Amino acid sequence: MGIFDKLRNEFIDIIEWLDDSNNTMVYRFERYQNEIKMGAKLTVREGQVAVFINEGKIADVYEPGMYTLTTQNMPILSTLKGWKYGFDSPFKAEVYFVSTRNITDQKWGTKNAITLSDARFGMLEIRSFGTYVLRVTDAALFIKEIVGTDGHFTTEEIAEQLKSLIVTRFTDAVGESGFPVEAFAAKLNELSGFVHEAIKPEFNQYGLELTKFLIENISMPEEIKKEIFELSRLNSIDLNKLTQMKAAKSMEAAANNPSGTAGAGMGMGMGFAMANQMGQQFSQQQQQPKASPPPVPGGPPALAYFVAVGGQQTGPYDMTKLKEMAGQQQFTKESLVWREGMGNWTAAGELGELKDVFGSVPPPIPGQ
Repeated sequence: MGIFDKLRNEFIDIIEWLDDSNNTMVYRFERYQNEIKMGAKLTVREGQVAVFINEGKIADVYEPGMYTLTTQNMPILSTLKGWKYGFDSPFKAEVYFVSTRNITDQKWGTKNAITLSDARFGMLEIRSFGTYVLRVTDAALFIKEIVGTDGHFTTEEIAEQLKSLIVTRFTDAVGESGFPVEAFAAKLNELSGFVHEAIKPEFNQYGLELTKFLIENISMPEEIKKEIFELSRLNSIDLNKLTQMKAAKSMEAAANNPSGTAGAGMGMGMGFAMANQMGQQFSQQQQQPKASPPPVPGGPPALAYFVAVGGQQTGPYDMTKLKEMAGQQQFTKESLVWREGMGNWTAAGELGELKDVFGSVPPPIPGQ
């Protein structure tokens, strides 16, 4: 350093930091022998905090603004120095500028697979990656716990430490979330929020705030994914139709198989199985009650009755429905009914128009 540089830096009048990077978290203001002239101008821009350190001890912290350094606005440093009266001679102190802006697009990911226990699939391994955003909220604590005497501290220097912290807490949080493994892909936002809340206190201990945490992907072994896909399909398809489709394909494959008797036997067996299943379905369709035809156009309007059940009004029901209910002992002669044109609720057995309903009900079996 030349004599003129020495003299110029010895009595610095302006202290400021023009940050032209996206990854610098802490910058130490360099000058000759750390000497600052009393009355110097300190400029702290938005998104910055200035921290004064004297002999290894953190002194005054300045928020954004412009300051003229005097003993009046440097109370902690004045106490450490033992100044009782103001003076104009230079003093020694280290000045660290700390960026408080959001530092975006920080990457995290699992180097090795994480072993989890799932209630449905048992033990399995997953991998995950994503991004996060952080910023410094307590500059003094951040310098004390992380930076130390580093004069140019960047995100790369803390990235590995934070990644290890995130992966460790991510593993615990995923296990405690209670989400089944097949729901991970559909619940990335919910899982990101759960992990975010679990990790935030760890960052706060270093003077940092985790402002955003995102899980971009969670991957798992191919055999687990295949099993999840198959189970999801089984939950959404008609098993009867699936059986028929597979039987038809088996018959086609057996017919095209030149192996002869074995193929023919297999084809016949599958054919009998499918024919049996189709016969059962046809039988079930035959056993289903036939729907009543609609009223003849122009004929008299069908009567509809309301029925009192447990003190509550139900219906209205037509004659066909009332016969069905009577056959199931859900409608008796003592049931109270009402239809349009009636003045009051009346026992069904007192209405001649309903005698056919009870006439179709078989009497009790003797001895029962």
